[in-house]
Amino acid sequence: MWLLCPPGVYHPQDDTLLLEDALKRERLVDDAYVLDLGTGSGALALAAAERGAAQVTAVDASVSAVCTTWLNARLNGLRVKVVRGDLCSPVSGRRFDLITANPPYVPSPRAGLPTRGRALAWDAGSDGRALLDRICSDAPPLIAPGGVLLLVHSALCCVERTLGRLRHAGLRAAVTERRYIPFGPVLRDRSAWLEAQGLIAAGEEKEELVVIRAERER
Repeated sequence: MWLLCPPGVYHPQDDTLLLEDALKRERLVDDAYVLDLGTGSGALALAAAERGAAQVTAVDASVSAVCTTWLNARLNGLRVKVVRGDLCSPVSGRRFDLITANPPYVPSPRAGLPTRGRALAWDAGSDGRALLDRICSDAPPLIAPGGVLLLVHSALCCVERTLGRLRHAGLRAAVTERRYIPFGPVLRDRSAWLEAQGLIAAGEEKEELVVIRAERER
């Protein structure tokens, strides 16, 4: 699969690949409806469409990301419905058999979410949970009976909190994938701040990524 990824659109990285591996292990029936939240370049939405999902909806707040996903779908001859909007808002009231999400999750020294610039793709408040908590609240009502949410994020932003919130929403949730990767430029630049916050140990140079799988009972 060929992907166009212009400046300003999140380029598929380790977290994308980890989530894509988890997606490929899910059983997708021919009539499956799939939702990709924060689609970026559309890599995960296209992977679901390539597997034969009946309908794939990709959502992103960024105009650039929406246009990029639309173009990538057409370049690869895949059908993906691309919608601009704020997380789950554009699909409120619908139900999906599979939801994937790779939201911004990096803890930041700056309070709140950025309003512009490249940091929109990764910064998520002082604890990294500004969007994670919203997904844990807003995504469960969209999951059809027997449906699954696959969510990737860093262990820096409290995996147990994510599991607890999803379980509280009535889902069976567990970590199904773990991978350690070297710090990229963003985490290297703020390693002193992360250490001061107690989020990493002195001299730590690797980040743990996790995929959380949350399933609704039939």
